[in-house]
Amino acid sequence: MGLFILRRVGVMILTALCLTFVVFFLTNLYPNLEKLAKTQGNMRMTDAQVESWLGDRGYLEPVPVKYGQWLGVLPGFVATNDDGKTFGRCIRPGVEPEEAPTFCGILQGDWGYSTVFKEDVAGIVGKRLALTGKLMFWVMVLMVPSALIIGVLAGMREGSKLDRTLSTFSIASTATPEYVSGVILIAVFASSAFGLKWFKGTATAAMENATFENFFLPVVTIALYGVGYIARMTRASMTEVMTAQYIRTARLKGVSFPNIVMKHALRNALIAPFTVIMLQFPWLLNGVVIVETLFNYKGFGWTLVQAAGNNDIELLLGCSVVAVFVVLVTQLISDIGYVYLNPRIRVS
Repeated sequence: MGLFILRRVGVMILTALCLTFVVFFLTNLYPNLEKLAKTQGNMRMTDAQVESWLGDRGYLEPVPVKYGQWLGVLPGFVATNDDGKTFGRCIRPGVEPEEAPTFCGILQGDWGYSTVFKEDVAGIVGKRLALTGKLMFWVMVLMVPSALIIGVLAGMREGSKLDRTLSTFSIASTATPEYVSGVILIAVFASSAFGLKWFKGTATAAMENATFENFFLPVVTIALYGVGYIARMTRASMTEVMTAQYIRTARLKGVSFPNIVMKHALRNALIAPFTVIMLQFPWLLNGVVIVETLFNYKGFGWTLVQAAGNNDIELLLGCSVVAVFVVLVTQLISDIGYVYLNPRIRVS
C-alpha cells in the first residue's frame, strides 16, 4: 500500500505541474499581458510603452523561465532602470533590494499580488476558500445522506412504484441546472411573488453569520443537482447487488429482507457511490461559480469569476493551483478508499 500511495503521489505531482503550466501559459499570452499593462498603466499606452511596461516587470521573459520563477525554483526577475533603481519580482514596496529574497514563488508561500483586490493572493484565496468550504460542508451534509437513502430505497425493489417515483425525482433533479433551480427557489421562497417569502436573509450576510434564512437556499440549490446523480449511481449499484448469488442464497435460507439489505447488500452497494461522492468535492469547488454569483455569495467561485473577468493573472493562477490540488487529492483519497472498501482488489 505504501508503494501504491507513493506512485500515486508521484503521478499527482507530475499532473499538477502539467496542468498549472498549461494555465500559466494561457494566462501569460501576449494579449492578456497587453490588457494587464493598459489596465494597470494607461489605456492609451502605445505599443512601445506597453513593451517597456511589461519588460520592466519581467513579463517578457521566456514562459518556462517565468513559470520557474512563479513556482519558486528559479531566482526572481531583477532589473535596473535608467535612474539606477533596482526592482524585481521579489522586491516588495518598503524592502531594500539587498534584503529581498532570491526565490519568491508558490513553494515559498508567495502567491503574488492581486491587481483587482490589491491584496496578497494567498490571503484572498484562503479567505474565499474558507467561505466556499463552509458552503460545501453543509451541501455535503444535506446531499450525501439524502442521495444514499434515495438510491438504496429505489434499488431495493427494482421496478416497484417506489423505485419509479424516486428514479423520476433523481433524473429531474440532475437534469435541472443550478441556475434554473436557484431562480425557481428564489422566486417561490424568497420573494413576494407567491406570497411565501420564508427566507428573508441574503447569502451575502451568510458570509459573516450563516443562518437558516440566509443560507438554506444556496445549499439546497447545489445539493439538488448532486443528489440525483449520486442517487442514480447508488440505485444502479444496489440493484446489481440485490441480484447477486449470495443475496439469493440468503433469501432461500429465510433471512428477513431488512437483514439482507442492512447486513449483506448495503456495504457492497456503497462501494461505487463512494468514488462518485469523492468526485463531488472538485465539482463543488469549481461548480459553485453560478450559485455563488446568483446569490452574491463571495466565495471561491465568485473570486474565480472576478479574477477571470478582470484579467487578474496572479489571482487566477492562485485559484488554479487550489483547484488542481483539490481535484488530485480527492482522486487520491478515492483510489485509496476504493482499495480498502472493495475486498476483491489487492495492491501487491
